[in-house]
Amino acid sequence: MPTPRSQQISLSDTPYYHCISRCVRRTFLCGIDHSTNKDYSHRKQWLVERLALLSKTFAIDVCAYSAMSNHLHLVLKINEPLAQSWSDDIVINHWGQLFSIPVLIERYLKGECQSDAEIKRAQESIDTIRERLMDISWFMRCLNEHIARKANAEDKCTGRFWEGRFKSQALLNEQAILSCMIYVDLNPIRADVCQTLEASEHTSIKQRIEHVAQTDAVNITARVKLAPFISSSLKENGIAFSLKDYLELADWTGRVVRDDKRGAIDASTPCILQKLQLDEQTWMETVQGFSKDFHSFVGPEAQLKALCQKQKRHWVRGINACRKLFKSKQSIPITI
Repeated sequence: MPTPRSQQISLSDTPYYHCISRCVRRTFLCGIDHSTNKDYSHRKQWLVERLALLSKTFAIDVCAYSAMSNHLHLVLKINEPLAQSWSDDIVINHWGQLFSIPVLIERYLKGECQSDAEIKRAQESIDTIRERLMDISWFMRCLNEHIARKANAEDKCTGRFWEGRFKSQALLNEQAILSCMIYVDLNPIRADVCQTLEASEHTSIKQRIEHVAQTDAVNITARVKLAPFISSSLKENGIAFSLKDYLELADWTGRVVRDDKRGAIDASTPCILQKLQLDEQTWMETVQGFSKDFHSFVGPEAQLKALCQKQKRHWVRGINACRKLFKSKQSIPITI
């Protein structure tokens, strides 16, 4: 039986989550369908455009994304302090960009609610909407349902576009966050869709590189609001690494040629020296099989055991992979 979403997503444990949605039967409904030779690659841009809207509407930061031909990867961070800082007007304005506003709330905002019961009910509705705007399930619903409806309308058909529900993995510490983001950003290279980070279309790594190169002004592609790299330990304000170190690590990782995957960055390109102190073999194995080896939770064994006790579980899948990745007590150095 699948784990209830309420147990997979818990702000008390971590605000960071890796989410994966796959097309039904894993067919290439966002790429070139090899059975019909139809090209659906333009739907990847739909995903980016919808992400651009949702990243500005929800109190959920997009740390990394990669739109592939038959699946989508996201690394998301729930930004609860941001949601709590919004006024009622901002909450309703954001919700109104996605859904119709209930009549009672419209009357409340206009000051037309007369009784205390109406006012209380309106305030409760606004609080519910605020909670939804920092809820990953609602975020993914607004993304996947929109794309499914648009694709079905284009194909003049009905039925499922995505598999049953999106998969989520809780990322419990900085090392899990970093390795997952690298895994997501390198997906097109590992699939041999492209050979360089700059050519990785529909990914967060390409958007970050364009931002550094200051090419946003000439790029008309929709821009997803990405979580910033803040180069400090204030994790609530952003990703606690420097963008320079992250780009260097992504570049170095992509250059390692492996026999088990088709793609890698051309080794003839000058290599950026690895600046983070990481065990190379373990790191490459982690990036290679992040979705396969890890399951609902990714973090040190002690944290996994604490989660088991909290959720009354006997064990969690992927604990052996976590033991291997987090066997060293030395944390990944953060540039301050």
